[in-house]
Formats: sequence, C-alpha cells, structure tokens
Amino acid sequence: MSAGPVTLLMVGDIILDEPDADSFFEPSRAALAGGDFVVGHVEVPHTSRGLEVSTDIPAPPADPRNLDALRNAGFNVATLAGNHIFDSGTAGVEDTISKLHELGIATTGAGSNLAGAKAPAILERKGIRVGVLSYNCVGPRESWATSNKAGCAYVKVLTHYELDYASPGGPPTIYTFAAPDSLNAMCDEIRALRSNCEFAVVALHKGTGHTPARIEMYERQVAQEAVDAGADVVIGHHAHIMRGIEMYRGKPIYHGLGNFVSVTRALSATENDSPERVAWALRRERLFGFAPDPTMPTYPFHPESRNTIIARCVLGPDGSVEAGFIPCYIDQSACPQPLSASNGGQQVGDYVAKISAAAGLSVRLDWVGDCVVVSGA
Repeated sequence: MSAGPVTLLMVGDIILDEPDADSFFEPSRAALAGGDFVVGHVEVPHTSRGLEVSTDIPAPPADPRNLDALRNAGFNVATLAGNHIFDSGTAGVEDTISKLHELGIATTGAGSNLAGAKAPAILERKGIRVGVLSYNCVGPRESWATSNKAGCAYVKVLTHYELDYASPGGPPTIYTFAAPDSLNAMCDEIRALRSNCEFAVVALHKGTGHTPARIEMYERQVAQEAVDAGADVVIGHHAHIMRGIEMYRGKPIYHGLGNFVSVTRALSATENDSPERVAWALRRERLFGFAPDPTMPTYPFHPESRNTIIARCVLGPDGSVEAGFIPCYIDQSACPQPLSASNGGQQVGDYVAKISAAAGLSVRLDWVGDCVVVSGA
C-alpha cells in the first residue's frame, strides 16, 4: 500500500473550564474530522486533587472529565509545555497526562521529569509517521521540569533592556533571545526526532499575551532554528490572540494560533472567589489595554482574539508540505465556527494577512475551496 498523503490539523490554546465541554466543539467537529493528525494545546492542568501551587498568573485546575471532549472531537495529540501546566504541582501534571493517555491521546511537553517532558509524541497514519515536540518559551522557571521534578520542556529566553540615550529611567529598547545551550538542546532533540519519522512538528508556547500582531525578537529566532534543525511545521500558542504566518525555507511557521476552545470564568474581575485571580484580571486590563466583552462571561479575552484558525498542512509521501488554514470565528457562545470564503472566512483571512504584514512577514494567501493555502510571497 502506498503512503499518504496525510492531513495535519493544529489549533491553539484549549481551556476546558466550563461544564458540557463537548458542546463548545460542536460547530468545529466536522472540520476536525478531516484530520489524520489533530493537535491542540492543553493550557491548564486537569486534576480533582484540589491543589494549587501557582507562582505566576493564577489559573485553577479543570475537571479531568472535560478532557473527554478532546477525544470526542477527534484530537489525537496534546501539547502540554506551557506556563500553567505546573499550576497544580506534580499531581496536576501526572493527572492530566494520565487522563489524556486513558483517552488515547498522545502527549508531549510535560512529564514526571525532564526526560519525560522532552519525549516526543509519534503517531503513524497511512504509512507516514509524524512526530511532535512541545516547548515552553515564556516561563516561569517553577513550571520547568528537571531530572527529578515534574514539569514541562522549555527553551530559556533572555531579556535585555538597553537604554541607548541620555535619559535615565526612560523607555529602553528591549532585546530577547534564546540562551544558546537551551536552544542547542532543542535543536538536538528535533534532529533526533526527525531521524525517526517522516515529518516533525514543533510547538512553541511563546509571545506577548493579548497584544495584536506583535512578534518578539526571540520568537522568529527560535522558530527558524527549529526549521533549520529539521522541523517541517512550527506552531505557536500562549498569547491568546493570533499572530502572523511565515514561510521559512519552504516550511510554515504559524507564529500564534490564538485561542480555540478557551472557556473559563477564572479571569473575571467580578463573581470570582480568588483575590489573586481578581487582581490579575484587573491588572491585565491595565497592562494590555483591553476589557473582555461583558456579554461573554466564559470568554475573557481580547476582542480581536475571536479571529482564529485551524492550521491545516497536507503532508506528502515525497516530503512535501502544503500549508494552509481553515478560518474560524469564535461566536457569542465562545464556540469556534469554521467559515467559508463567502460566510465570514474572507474577513478572518484578511485579518491573518494584516497581522502578518504588521509583523514584517511576507506570505501569500489563496483560497482553494473552503481553505486558505499559504505560500511564500
């Protein structure tokens, strides 16, 4: 039997912190069924042990039963390397992984130690093996796994503030870049994965949250180094708002897939029993200059973040990668709705083009059927 081609579908941040999690996937279920490999990022730990140990932005654990919705929607890979995966300590990491494996969903990016966190997810369909690695580029350090501590795989990113004019206390130029040893370790792991499968996907938890279009210096550095090391597709998440798309050496880099199903009341500034979460909700509005739509209590994010996509890549037996996406819009019920060109999809496509251009990324977007195909400009 001849191999492939296979269809790889990828979405961004998934937060399942509301009852009836299945219902939020209902509009996208048919689109997701078109994937041989369906990858999503599970943002928060899923555990019922009641432990919260967050030292960063406080996110509560979600009900493990809500993960059933991922299996029912067709997901078969979950990336876990993010800033919240250790928010419920070792128990949260272990319970999340255990439940996903029970559902038949492969995981990568977190584990009971660093070796487990760095272990790739490798699946085979139609004679083609696809491997996935997942790295947290944003911290906090407490979320990182070590040789004897649970947590996530990571790339350490450094920030340098340069004041290059005579005004002490004035606004600096900010430079960000990956620590060389950490970046080299990621590249070695990608090369090892690529030698064991036909295609390698690298997921990076990266970027400045809730800020339209902006791509930090380190983001392109790390993503391009991943491609140089053998990644065929690079995806980003964490910012809770989309970023642009880059074609680099013929490989797609989706700098930020934004939110997919991201439902939670934890960031509400009212009706919230956690003083820490209330304080962060209010501070977030000041830092990023937006207020969530009060008519969407389960979707406390930037209004522009309702533009989102399902990244879609067709992987050929000859090693080819045809990159594209299915435009989606998050409706008033916080459900992502796939859109055709004539039914709102053009506006989402235009948004992707706009934020790509604003970040200095040159790509060409062409409609083919109900999908957008991405190529170098």
